Amino acid sequence: MSVTDLIADQMTVIRNGIMAGKKDVIIKKSGIIEGIVGIIKKEGFITDYALIEDNRQNRLKIYFKSLADGTPVLENIQRVSRPGRRYYVTAKKVKKVMGGVGIAILSTSKGLFTDQEAREQGVGGEVICRVW
Repeated sequence: MSVTDLIADQMTVIRNGIMAGKKDVIIKKSGIIEGIVGIIKKEGFITDYALIEDNRQNRLKIYFKSLADGTPVLENIQRVSRPGRRYYVTAKKVKKVMGGVGIAILSTSKGLFTDQEAREQGVGGEVICRVW
């Protein structure tokens, strides 16, 4: 089976892991996926992630963060820009996610940024996903 949108497929694995109440999931690794997971970790939605090296394709193991009552911090991750419909915004039109509770991850000419960093830097780009 061929993969047309690797990012969306890996986000589905993460969402399914959250809904199933798992403590961690293993996803395929690529440069952009590792960048997205790094931003999610930096923003405090996950505890950590680790690279699992094998002879075929490397993978990432993502450890979910939860509150004292067991509720996961990462509630949802949603793909915005897709291969069939790219979604670009200018620096002035970057919107907050869930009133500032969540983040949007943008791919810009200067690299991957959160919505807040893109507004501060004054750069727009492709909105990859929203996380809350």
